[in-house]
Amino acid sequence: MISLAQPRKSRRPSLTPMIDVVFLLLVFFMLASRFGMDQVLPLPLAGGGGTYDGPPRLIDIAPQGLRLNGSEIAEAALPDALAPLMTTPSDVLILRGRDGADVQRIVSVADILTAAGFRSIVLVE
Repeated sequence: MISLAQPRKSRRPSLTPMIDVVFLLLVFFMLASRFGMDQVLPLPLAGGGGTYDGPPRLIDIAPQGLRLNGSEIAEAALPDALAPLMTTPSDVLILRGRDGADVQRIVSVADILTAAGFRSIVLVE
């Protein structure tokens, strides 16, 4: 027997699942992305290629202490200990991170030095 039933109308596909996926992707990328601006370290770095004159001024920065030319020194006493080694505030100071010192520690020491008026700071490995 031949069936002469009415042909079914084709249904339009539902957009609800696709909209759900788009919103989930939107939420994912909003949560996974970084908002805000990267900050630049405000270090007054000395220009490269200059000459180094005078006594050594090497500051080793460890996670828990400081050394000025190999001698242990307190953080608060650093500007006073550097004064006899400097002829002008624009003389070069060399900072060197040691024994796993993190960047925040190096920046805090550089901030102490710039607050004391030293202008030429060089960071070496």
